Amino acid sequence: MTNQQTPAPGSDASDDAAALVPEKYRDRTLERFRTMPLALRGLVMTMSLAGVLLAVVYIFGIVPLLDVTYYFLLMALYLPLAFLFLPAHDRETRVGWLSYLPALLTLGLTLFLAYKSEDMVYQTWVPVSYTWQLVVAALLFLMVLEAGRRSGGLIFLFLVLVLGLYPVLAEYMPGMLWGPPTTLARTLAFNVYSADALLGVVTRVVGEVIIGFLIMAALLVATGAADFFLKLAMALMGRARGGPAKVSVLASGFFGSLSGSIFGNVISTGSVTIPSMKRAGFPAHYAGALEACASTGGMLMPPVMGAVAFIMADFTSTEYGVIVMAAALPSLLFYFGLYCHVDGYAAKANMTGSAPAKLPSVGEAIAEGWPFLVVLGFLVWGLVFMSWERLTPFYASALLIVLTFFKKSLRLDLARIKNIVFESGKLLSHTMGLLLPTSFILGGLMATGVAPGIAAALVQMGGASVIPILAIGIGVCIIFGMLGMIVAAYLMLALTFAPALEQAAGLNTLAIHLFIAYYATLAAITPPVALAAFLASRIADSDPIRTSFHAARLGVVIYFIPIFFLFEPALILQGPLHETVIWLGLNIVAIIVIAAGSEGYLVRFGLLRTWARATLFVGGLLVGFPEWISTVIGAIMVALVVLAPGLSKHTAPLSHGRSGSRSE
Repeated sequence: MTNQQTPAPGSDASDDAAALVPEKYRDRTLERFRTMPLALRGLVMTMSLAGVLLAVVYIFGIVPLLDVTYYFLLMALYLPLAFLFLPAHDRETRVGWLSYLPALLTLGLTLFLAYKSEDMVYQTWVPVSYTWQLVVAALLFLMVLEAGRRSGGLIFLFLVLVLGLYPVLAEYMPGMLWGPPTTLARTLAFNVYSADALLGVVTRVVGEVIIGFLIMAALLVATGAADFFLKLAMALMGRARGGPAKVSVLASGFFGSLSGSIFGNVISTGSVTIPSMKRAGFPAHYAGALEACASTGGMLMPPVMGAVAFIMADFTSTEYGVIVMAAALPSLLFYFGLYCHVDGYAAKANMTGSAPAKLPSVGEAIAEGWPFLVVLGFLVWGLVFMSWERLTPFYASALLIVLTFFKKSLRLDLARIKNIVFESGKLLSHTMGLLLPTSFILGGLMATGVAPGIAAALVQMGGASVIPILAIGIGVCIIFGMLGMIVAAYLMLALTFAPALEQAAGLNTLAIHLFIAYYATLAAITPPVALAAFLASRIADSDPIRTSFHAARLGVVIYFIPIFFLFEPALILQGPLHETVIWLGLNIVAIIVIAAGSEGYLVRFGLLRTWARATLFVGGLLVGFPEWISTVIGAIMVALVVLAPGLSKHTAPLSHGRSGSRSE
């Protein structure tokens, strides 16, 4: 999911902060939209609005529709827009025939299949009975792949192509990768017409769940929610020491809780917070690393957690509200870890907060944007307590529209309505272009039936220990995540790795799936290919590698918390309440200690010697690990440092002022 501010179509408004965004990552959707003929721009806006209305009609059951009919109609309205909004190559600044032709072909194919959907449901199309069915499947397969190439790049295309066509290659594979032989024709038909591939979980989640949240995101963008949350963060944290950095942490948490997008978060909040941190005295690499971490955490911050969480809910047959609750404590612990790092650095560098005169008051900020807080609370209430699931974002959007009538600055005029329609089309077309190809990964694995065999082989490989299985899963997650393929990583491992862990160790199902999601996501800040850190470094004008290593250090909490809740599900509210309270308290202590070891400064204690830093870091990890012997050992290690200040305290004086020159 993405949520990036864009001026209303046709407007000439410019955003000074957006100028900081690197050329490679800048959103060119609006510029391409403006190059289209007037009639085509009107058609694009009409298709976007029609898609919103179609979703409302289907999801609320106003007009009965077959699910397959709905899916193909939705593809017909939004998948062609992916070709118009995303360039065929870097030099295609204006929409040309390389974009018009696939858009027209996709529109025709999907409308035809929507017309034939009843036949598809009541007759067998896998294998195909007629040549034209194979031709249509092959053409749509290619169009979805091309949309994926434009959205995710060549590596993403290669991965989807290899796994999507895996059934053709499976008979030549060794060992656990072997599968029964099949033909290319059957594989293509299965990928396009099967409920285990294009018409399965991914399309269902996009068309029935994610779409509502994207429409809500478009409404929030148009009404200025991002600006409000940034202002609220400034009011709450701006006066504290290291205030601009704490503003970055809080603003990215606020914004990420509604956007569910790492890179959209980096661009939207980072273009404001990174320069602010640098002006306050934070080194450029530190500012970029912190924003990358805060934005990455936003994808895992409830209530809107990104596409993986929605797919997880469908895949595990778990209510999304349960996943929201489960992810709450790990997300709060992660942001608390970032806060402790910033506070330690600011104290070490003797930094002060921003002058109160330069900051809005909390009352002023809330007075300007209270409808957003009401809607956020309503969203959580609807998901967690009312279990409205896919209806919740539509209700929340309706509530926000009503509330705008009570706040003049938020009222929807014609320009804002046009912007909402445009943003909806942009977000949904980009999301379809990126997610629909991943359904072929499911198709390739399901058609061969190799997934259970891989799971069994992993269990056998691990023997009596779960550690080898964990190591393999973590490696695959990080490799795929580094390539930006978070959903692809989740789908693959949910079919193979998750069953292996359940069979080998009997671990909690939801904990396993959240573990996969976390490790696929944290690759965005993991060197050597830390995409979120690289993007933030471009905005910060810092060295990308140095920024990525600092991001991994600052975000260290996200590396160990998934392992902790994997072995102690009480940390995701999947166990007794008293165990949740105990391990939450111990992990809060652990994070304070780990951040002190990482930054080299323990608040109310002082600068730390190198041995004390290492001891605190390891001791903190042991304190938080959900096993009492390791917790006691960790507590003893921490006590050795704290109770021996003469040996553990560094005698060097603190740096003064706001320069922040010490950049450990």
